[in-house]
Amino acid sequence: MLKFTEEDNIAKKPKGVDLIQLEGYQANFFRGAPLWKEVAWVICKNVFFLPRFPLPSRFRVLLLRLFGATVGEGTVLRGGINITHPWRLVLGDHVWIGEDVLIHNLSDVIIESNCCISQKAFLCAASHNFLLASFDLILKPIRVSSHSWIAAQVFVGPGVTIGSGSMARAGSVVLESVPARTIVQGNPAIVHRTLDGS
Repeated sequence: MLKFTEEDNIAKKPKGVDLIQLEGYQANFFRGAPLWKEVAWVICKNVFFLPRFPLPSRFRVLLLRLFGATVGEGTVLRGGINITHPWRLVLGDHVWIGEDVLIHNLSDVIIESNCCISQKAFLCAASHNFLLASFDLILKPIRVSSHSWIAAQVFVGPGVTIGSGSMARAGSVVLESVPARTIVQGNPAIVHRTLDGS
């Protein structure tokens, strides 16, 4: 029977994530609100946001504001929306958020006025550093500038700004900021076309 020494085990151990270290890191991470508020939000979200039954948008807007979100006038919030931290969410006027949109906002997510976030889009304002065994969090805000459209099933990564009047076509993976008046598509998203000033 083969036997391995401790030195062999160390030599064979792959470098990468050590989730024991991550547990210690997360224990010291402040999520932006006290635990009671997070628990209350999870309950509220599971009752009034994640179910797909129709509720008036003004009711969901009221709840978001109670939990610290900034929400403008004329916002439409459909069923199935999953917002992790409303106290780190800013919505301008006349924003439309479709069914099953996920906003993972450990960092701020700002959606300016007259923007459409279509069904199953995923705005993710956090990631991890894979090059560190401790798998440290990387927090970078997302901004969707006015008059923009994030189409169905688009992924928008941490630190991305979508320029005013721009569009990410359905299914795109947007990992870099998009200039104003630009349409991007693909995985990773690249410029499909730019729009004139008219």
